This record gives sequence, C-alpha cells and structure tokens, in this order.
Amino acid sequence: MAVSSVCALSLGNPYVPPHRLVAAVLDGDSTLAGIVVTELRVPRLVLALVAGACLGAAGLVLQEALRNPLAVPEMLGVSSGAALGVAAPLVLSLSLPAAVEPMLAIGGAAIGGGLTLLAAGLGRSPSAVLLTGAAVAAALQAALLVLMVMADQLDLQLIYRYLLGSLSARTWDDVTGLWPWLLVAVPALVLCAPVLSVMRLGDQDAEALGVRGQRARLAALAIAVVLIAPVTAVCGPVAWVGFLAPHLARWFNPAAGAVRWLPWSAAWGAVVVVVADVPARLALAPVETPAGAWTALLGVPTGVALMRSGGSGRAVRRRPAAAAAVRELLPRPRKAAASGAADDVSGSPAPDGVGGDEVGREVSRGVSDGVSGGEAGRGGLNDGCPPPSGATRTEDVR
Repeated sequence: MAVSSVCALSLGNPYVPPHRLVAAVLDGDSTLAGIVVTELRVPRLVLALVAGACLGAAGLVLQEALRNPLAVPEMLGVSSGAALGVAAPLVLSLSLPAAVEPMLAIGGAAIGGGLTLLAAGLGRSPSAVLLTGAAVAAALQAALLVLMVMADQLDLQLIYRYLLGSLSARTWDDVTGLWPWLLVAVPALVLCAPVLSVMRLGDQDAEALGVRGQRARLAALAIAVVLIAPVTAVCGPVAWVGFLAPHLARWFNPAAGAVRWLPWSAAWGAVVVVVADVPARLALAPVETPAGAWTALLGVPTGVALMRSGGSGRAVRRRPAAAAAVRELLPRPRKAAASGAADDVSGSPAPDGVGGDEVGREVSRGVSDGVSGGEAGRGGLNDGCPPPSGATRTEDVR
C-alpha cells in the first residue's frame, strides 16, 4: 500500500520525486507541484483507498453470508442497480443536487439486491441466490443499455466512462461525501463479523446457535448495499474488487475466520484499487483509462488462480485431520470370553493380505472423499476383508 501510494502521488505530469512529496504538500497553492499533489492526486488517492476498502469488505460479507466464493456485488445485482439509479437521472435530464446521488445509488442497489433475494425465496438457498442474482444483474445491465441508446453523444461518453468505474477528476468534495455512510457502515461491520463466522457452519447449525439464516443474509445484504452504493455513486462500479480482495485475505491467512479476514479484505481492496489506478492514469497518457477496466483485467485471472491454489491447499491440509478423526472413531475389537474370536480378529492377519491398518486407511480414505464413516467401515469389512475362519458372527468381526 505504501509503495503504490507513493507511485500514485509521484508519477505523472509533472513528476514529483518521492523525497519532494512532503514539501509539495506543505507548499500548497504556491507551486505547480503543490497544486497538482494536494488538489488532484491526494484526493484521488484517498478516494481509491476508501472505495477499495468498502468494496473489499462488502465482497467478504457477501461471500461469507452466502457461503460461496463467487458471490460478488457484480453477480447479485447490487452494483448494476446502483449504477442504474445514478445513470437514469442523467439520461432523463433531471437536474438533481449532487448530495442526492448517493441516495439514488442506495435505492438502486437495494432494489437490485431485494429483487435477487425475493426471486430466490428470501435467500433460503445460497446457490439459488447467486444464480438468481446473475439473472437480475443481466436484466439491470440491459436496462442500462436502453438508457445508453436514449442518451445523446455527450451523455453517452459520460455514462460509458462512469459504468467502467473511473477515478478521474475527483476532488475533496467527492471524498467528504463518503464519510457519513462510513460512520453507519463501520459499526455494522463490527457487529456483523461474528455472525458471519457462525453462518459458515450452515443454516441448521447457525439456527441451533441462535442465528437466523434468512435474517442474517438480509442484514448482510443491507450492509453490503451501504458500503457499495455510495462508492458507486462517486466513481462508478469498479469491477471485481469485491471478488479479488477476500481471496487475497484468505490466501495469506487460510486458518483465520471472518473476524480476522474482514480488515485484511478491506486493506487488500484498497491496495487493488490504488495499484489499478496507476496504469489507468499513465498507461495511455495523456488519455486516462477507467480504473474498473484494469481491476477486471487483472483481478479475474488472479482471483481464479487464488481459488485454485487455495482449494487444493485446504484439501491437502484437511485430509490428515479427517483420517485421524476417523481412526479415533473406529471401534476397538471386543474380547470374546468363550471362543477367543477377538484374539483371532485383532491378532491374526485378515485373509487376502488385508490387515487392520490397511482397512483403517481404506476407511479414512473413503470418508475423506465424501463417504460416511459407517458405510466405509461396513464396506471395508464386508467386501474387502472376509471374516476370519475362527469367527462366525458379524458382531465378533466388528
């Protein structure tokens, strides 16, 4: 974050060396470098940090609430609804004050997310919510395309740049407009984080611990709307930050929970937006490209690679623990008072070269692949290991 922030403040026209940044800020309006740094680059950097933190935290909230790593604002109709709420007055030539734009974005995001939950049965199934959200997002994007057809040439350029997510020409007024919403969202995040950890157990286990799954998902969606909508109103839907930042937080600390992932997800979201804004401003200078195009271009393949590496790593780490747990649950051989069948079972090797340890390993392997312990144990004993000659009853074999 420090390196990307220094690059964002130094690089450009004019170039300000890193050791001159403090002097340029102190000079203020007296020099060209001071004006560029204090009035253009610093507010743009602060907005990138705040916007990235909000999007990263919102992405983690949605993924944990729905128990799906693909649950991102772009796939649930939240970002598209917020963009539609801001773009519609511009196309329809409605003169509204700038302070109303966050309210329009919040209304559009709430409508998009509410339609997703209503169509999916109020969030009864996380997978249904995700699939329905993709359909709602596609419908809202179609409505945006209709608005773009109705717009004139000047409004079309503004809408196109806005829909890709841009931090160009942002000032301190845009930054100060976000603080009231952050004062509402940050306490809600602090209260929501422990609930997200409980929801990872599933709806039934969460309800046993006193957490209602449907209500918790509605609350998580409301918090995500408050985080995403004001940012979308200011700089547009910066794509896939909410997808990449939570995966970075999990990849660097896979053993933690939602409480510890939440601040790291916000920090990684801020880093992603600041890093993407540097090439967006300098790659095709003097023409600026939208930052959302760079976050989508770099974020999607990186996120997919993190998902693949993280999934295989978790599978490798969980297999020994599952095998040890199954070995603890395997029943001990019983001692037979009369016939000594238990000695035959525990002491003599099983026919066909299958020993007790091998049976245990087969059972553990079957359970780790998704087979229940009881079925694997019965299959290993009855099919792979016939009863010894001295035992005639199933109970003695067990």
